[in-house]
Amino acid sequence: MESKTNKEAFFNYEILEKFEAGLKLIGSEVKSLKNNHYSLQGAYVTVKNEEAWLMHANIAPYQPKNMSAAYNPERPRKLLLTQKELKYLQGKTQQKGLTIVPLRVYNKHGQIKLEIALAKGKHKSDKRQVLKQRVAEREISRELRSK
Repeated sequence: MESKTNKEAFFNYEILEKFEAGLKLIGSEVKSLKNNHYSLQGAYVTVKNEEAWLMHANIAPYQPKNMSAAYNPERPRKLLLTQKELKYLQGKTQQKGLTIVPLRVYNKHGQIKLEIALAKGKHKSDKRQVLKQRVAEREISRELRSK
């Protein structure tokens, strides 16, 4: 399984701390994740009643023709974290401007894991600075290649 990263999260947020969480899934979702049939774009994590939930992550059906009509690819999925991590994350998200974003899904010893991060939103000026820096790096690499 080749993991896809949530590039949008790295662009829109400043990553402060990373955590590893397990996912509570049904069997066909595991197969879809192993075949990279998922998207973390627009997904986020909420903590409610001392439980963490992955919201709006799209996991496509493994075999669309064999799935029941009631299957929702964007259903909330429970994250498996320790009580200490949950309380820590819940306390941090109550601070102004901090949120939890999913970064990537990967396979670790046969188990599907989700890398989540405590993040702070970037301002527009920060995003513009990143874009300018990328353009400058691209031009430098072009000049070096042409010599």
